[in-house]
Amino acid sequence: MTHHLPAGKAAADGPYAVEVTPESAGWGYSGLRVLTLPPGGGHTFDSGDSEWIVLPLSGGCTVAIADDFGQETFELTGRDSVFSGVSDFAYVPRDARTTVTSPGGGRFALTGARCTRRLPARYGPASAVPVELRGSGNCSRQVNNFGAAGVFECDRLIAVEVLTPGGNWSSFPPHKHDEHRPGEESVLEEIYYFEFAAHDGTPGLGYQRVSPSGRGQGTDVLAEVRDGDVVLIPDGWHGPSMAVPGHDMYYLNVMAGPEAERAWLISDHPGHAWIRDTWPDQAVDPRLPLYTAPERSA
Repeated sequence: MTHHLPAGKAAADGPYAVEVTPESAGWGYSGLRVLTLPPGGGHTFDSGDSEWIVLPLSGGCTVAIADDFGQETFELTGRDSVFSGVSDFAYVPRDARTTVTSPGGGRFALTGARCTRRLPARYGPASAVPVELRGSGNCSRQVNNFGAAGVFECDRLIAVEVLTPGGNWSSFPPHKHDEHRPGEESVLEEIYYFEFAAHDGTPGLGYQRVSPSGRGQGTDVLAEVRDGDVVLIPDGWHGPSMAVPGHDMYYLNVMAGPEAERAWLISDHPGHAWIRDTWPDQAVDPRLPLYTAPERSA
């Protein structure tokens, strides 16, 4: 199985620049689509047996959702790019038909997970997204927890954004979530989708490592990643995610799995877990946060 999908390799025939389904990934739950719309463009999709979050990567859009329970329409302000600000988003329940339209055009991530419960369609304001600074020193990164467990209710879907300043390491120490150990580790399939900040017209890049944990397929990846690349992680120690100097790195994480409890429970690699103990003695990278969530309106 190919776990690194360079830009364009994760696209099927159709409207999506990226389309990862449980079938194409060879697993049971996690999915991701990236939809590009021209100004005035629109696209309709059926959610089927999955729940989805529509997240603007660039631009804004209208999300109209219809199912047997009624209709909901949400106006998403969006953002200029993933490096410019937190975005609002819309939750789409399973068994619904959804139309995304964009007067100005843009790119929109559809993060999905097969699920059993139908939850109501909802709007997620940017002001309610917790922006977390994780790590310190050259392990400093920013996490936008828009669809994290305990932050926004879903049935199985967990989704967050990670922003890493150029030269820093994210997803470190390497960690895994491929074993059912109640209260300690949960089983989650994971998708990484990457974008990079250019510098003077030069595109950015980074590197992603996944190493075997002794569980599952023995996933082993060392990939140079660029704009639009995808890495699939069914199992294994994942990390570091390395941003080359001068180019900030963004990745969107989509996770889901068979656990009854929706939780992100991880185990650190025993050879590298000690690095967490060094963080209190170092300052967080002063370049962070790249931005904060907007204040809540009164």
